[in-house]
Amino acid sequence: MEIMFGMGFKATQPNRRTVEMTGAYDGGMATLSHGLMAGTRVASNLGWRAIDALAVGDKVLTFDHGMQVITEIRRAHVWLDAPETVEVMWPVVIPVGALGNREELVLLPDQGVMVESDAAQDMHGDPFAILTANSLVGLRGIRRRQPMQRVELIAVYFAHDEVIYAEGGALIHCPADMSTLDKFLEAGAQTYQVLSGEVAEELADMIYLEDEIMMPQEHAQAQYAAM
Repeated sequence: MEIMFGMGFKATQPNRRTVEMTGAYDGGMATLSHGLMAGTRVASNLGWRAIDALAVGDKVLTFDHGMQVITEIRRAHVWLDAPETVEVMWPVVIPVGALGNREELVLLPDQGVMVESDAAQDMHGDPFAILTANSLVGLRGIRRRQPMQRVELIAVYFAHDEVIYAEGGALIHCPADMSTLDKFLEAGAQTYQVLSGEVAEELADMIYLEDEIMMPQEHAQAQYAAM
């Protein structure tokens, strides 16, 4: 997989993420809080593939469980009132390289994104944590941007909640389908949960400080390599 996609993935059983939920997905198409914009490429059994070109039965590379079969796909249009969308609902822009992504990503504010940091290890005993895109605004150039037009959103589902690779390395959370009571009861304990509130803000602040500490070191290493 590393040769094919230029990245690694976690092969061991995942730890439970000891974090706080932002809220349950209620299944309404108008209230989809996760998914990727049409055209966003994800790592699949077909290589890097636009998410809107995938179909049920295709496989997508996941962070903890290798290739997993897509069991359902849902589509919706977001920012229907663009550019009059209220600011709290504006998309979050992830610049190239901010989260390992090779292309700019545009995400919903509530989209879960996995990050790795020493602070997460210190806080929760796991270096990987999932925050909403909105929680990362102000970090590494991540910002909100007023939408200019409506955009198609594609949400993929698997047998369980998963984290998938988008645009070269960004780690995107795909919650389990809980659109009905039966599916909610069948889902059981989720592997991943999403940090919110003060906990998410604290971790984002710690990651910012980590970046500030690492930046002079990286600059020095770059200068040394150029000699």
